[in-house]
Formats: sequence, C-alpha cells, structure tokens
Amino acid sequence: MQFDSHIDNNGLTLRLHGRLEFTDHERLREMVAQMSRMEKGARFTIDASQLEFIDSAGLGMLLILQEEAQDRQLTLVIRGVKGGVRRSIELARIDELMTVEP
Repeated sequence: MQFDSHIDNNGLTLRLHGRLEFTDHERLREMVAQMSRMEKGARFTIDASQLEFIDSAGLGMLLILQEEAQDRQLTLVIRGVKGGVRRSIELARIDELMTVEP
C-alpha cells in the first residue's frame, strides 16, 4: 500500500493506494505521525477511493487510526470506499464505529 497526504483548510487527507494488508503495519506508524501535525478538532480524512483490497489486519489498522484520532480529538472520516473494500468494512461493522462517506 502506498499513501500520500494533503493538508488544506478541510484538514488532513491521506489517500491510500493499492492493498492495505498485514505487511503494511510499518506504514501505519507513518500515518499516525501525520496526525500529530493536526490541531484538536480538525478533520482527518482517509480517501480509500484507490484502495483495491483490505484484509483483516488492514481493518484493524483502520480501528487503530480511529482510536488515535479520538485520542488526539480529531474527526476521522473514511471516504470513497467501494467494491470489496466496502463489503469488508460493512461485514466488520466498522461503518458503525466511524463515519464512512461515499
């Protein structure tokens, strides 16, 4: 999985590309580090529109990001999930724990 980040007036956006799976656990630290640049109350968006696959470890990483966002008093939103990634998020009921936008 690759990701790039962008900060603007709407907050921080991380765009995920490819597959989010167990082998990406080191990248999670980089994503959490990006959060430390944000002020309390800011919006932290994960753009998953280019994410092709997510496994159970990837779903766990989303939960860790949610917890980190809460600890930093950020609002986490996942945007653009589709296909198998959307089905995985719905089956894991992650959409009940965090905001998932079309």
